Amino acid sequence: MASGDSAQTRMVQRELARRYIDTTMVDVRVMHGIVYVRGLLKHLRTHPEVDLEREADIIRKILRQKPGIREIIWEVGQPH
Repeated sequence: MASGDSAQTRMVQRELARRYIDTTMVDVRVMHGIVYVRGLLKHLRTHPEVDLEREADIIRKILRQKPGIREIIWEVGQPH
């Protein structure tokens, strides 16, 4: 992984950490400006009222605005 990819991966992880969601089961990788987000989004115990779908939309919108991000591959599910 190139150093730019590593820096962008950390940036994406920071953006996820800013939200009131549990991302412990989410894997993030950035390769050549393409963000791969895979896994399972869950509610934080302290914030069960958070709309996970809305949070996912907000995260994707924020990431699209970041320099160097060309595309987002979002393969994230939610618990039933």
